[in-house]
Amino acid sequence: MTQMTLLHPGDPFPTLTVALPEGRALRLPDALAGHYGVLLFYRGSWCPYCNAQLRAFQRSLDRFADMDTLVIALSVDDEATTRDLIAKHGLQFPVGHSADARAIATTTGAFVNNDPVYLQSTGFVLDPRGRVVVSVYSSGAIGRLVPEDVIGLIRYLREHAPASRSS
Repeated sequence: MTQMTLLHPGDPFPTLTVALPEGRALRLPDALAGHYGVLLFYRGSWCPYCNAQLRAFQRSLDRFADMDTLVIALSVDDEATTRDLIAKHGLQFPVGHSADARAIATTTGAFVNNDPVYLQSTGFVLDPRGRVVVSVYSSGAIGRLVPEDVIGLIRYLREHAPASRSS
């Protein structure tokens, strides 16, 4: 069994480089600095549950923008497949490709399907300092972040931020 480290509330999110289409890349959590962030690891473009989740986050993107919250998704899909998925759903948030599932599992605790190799659905909400607020790990197709829950959580955190900063 591979040693994995689950990320808990308050943990700093580990440094990851996310390859984006057209040769671009993001470095996490730096790309989210100063903003709340939502990171979605999805199984692949073939997964109907993942497609539904990505579409739901796209539909809620204006609400996230109003809350100064950035969304980033990532899978093991290759660049061409990722470009097709972005176009198919009109995704306007960064979607990474060609993730090394086992390396990501080692640093984030995400579960990996072995044959074929892909990341199971995993979601993180990060605070503006790059620390984990919540982590949602799934070992299969269901069990994932949904926009309404994330929006409610971030709204709550923003409303209660002054009281929580006294620690």
